[in-house]
Amino acid sequence: MGTGGLLVASVEGALPEFAPGTAPGSVDLATPEANLANFIRMMASLEAVDCPWWYNGTVYALIGETMNPKPLFRFSGMELYLVTHLDDGSYELTGNTVTFFRTLDGQQWLKDYKNPFTDKINKVGAAVQGGGPGRGFNLSTQGIRFSRIKDTIPDAPLKKWWNVAADKVWMNNDTVYPPGLPAPRGQAQSMFVGLSEFTDSGLQRLSTVFSSTVTMPWLEWMDMEGHEGHLLWHAAGAKLPGIDALPTDYRKRAEAEYPDRMVVARQ
Repeated sequence: MGTGGLLVASVEGALPEFAPGTAPGSVDLATPEANLANFIRMMASLEAVDCPWWYNGTVYALIGETMNPKPLFRFSGMELYLVTHLDDGSYELTGNTVTFFRTLDGQQWLKDYKNPFTDKINKVGAAVQGGGPGRGFNLSTQGIRFSRIKDTIPDAPLKKWWNVAADKVWMNNDTVYPPGLPAPRGQAQSMFVGLSEFTDSGLQRLSTVFSSTVTMPWLEWMDMEGHEGHLLWHAAGAKLPGIDALPTDYRKRAEAEYPDRMVVARQ
């Protein structure tokens, strides 16, 4: 079944309901259609509007099997998502990411970093990425695929893991990465929203919060090529009502250094 009717269905209040007789603490979201509609509401919006997320967290180093995770520095950032409805009935998720690093106490932006593994002073760069139309993720009942190569990726009906407890609904989601990126790389993410808000089928976007753990290689600016180990990022954050809700210090810096990333590119 295609996805073209999902936007209309949500407007008319026909988002998938909890199945009669389901046990307390569970949600009947087993169909690809239900997963897709609510995945979009959790991530962004069924309306084609920019949806900013604010997050912060800590980056740890993992080296070998005998060393505990070592906290290195903190970070704060924004991801800005846009979901557009395509002519074939699927959707495309595009967006921008702008992340700045902070001192380990979280009080200052990190400009220079005394690398504890090399004893060198590294100039700290930002983590910035994004792409416009045709360079995002194609979303359909047949899965999440990269727009540029979606026709080469086999169908895999979209299905997420949903849970309910303490009047909260949460979705567990593993991020899909483009092929060819250096390993190790992965993100396990959980998104949460109130049960009463989730079941309000007239809402196109949900006020979601999240927590995630990300595994990545050393940052390029750390100049750690050839060194054993990798990074572990732990982040938490929330979807914001708009760009104006970003913290003032972050917004001023992002607008000054990356003004083009403060809105998602349209065709």
